Amino acid sequence: MAAADERFCPSCGLPLVSTAAPHEATERQERARKIKPQYAEGPLVRVAGAANQAEAEFIQSLLLEEGVPSTTRRTAGFDVPDFLAAGPRDILVAASGVDVARQVLLQSDLGAKVADQRRPVAPAKLALALAAGLVVLVVIVVLFV
Repeated sequence: MAAADERFCPSCGLPLVSTAAPHEATERQERARKIKPQYAEGPLVRVAGAANQAEAEFIQSLLLEEGVPSTTRRTAGFDVPDFLAAGPRDILVAASGVDVARQVLLQSDLGAKVADQRRPVAPAKLALALAAGLVVLVVIVVLFV
């Protein structure tokens, strides 16, 4: 029989489980049990946007019910003090959970939030727009100088 302060069995090395009074799991432990490890691998990817902190937490809870862990960050470019829950948020999930997260959001009528994603501009389009702007600038300078 192992002593009460030992964490592993001295003969086989397996972790010991206390049979004393069962303890209530904390909210953090309950959330961690819902996460499916296969959806927690890879870099973070933006899957949706929320208008404020409360909406972001609602979306996070929907994702967590399907086992997809997520995090939020304040959307870049919005100057709202950090202590306020106002201001738009980005919902980020690991790359392995992106497809499941988007499916969950589409099924929950939050598809508009998914469609609202900022898509990167193609480098060729950006170069073309800059060249056109430069041509307009040259024409203005030539006409007025």
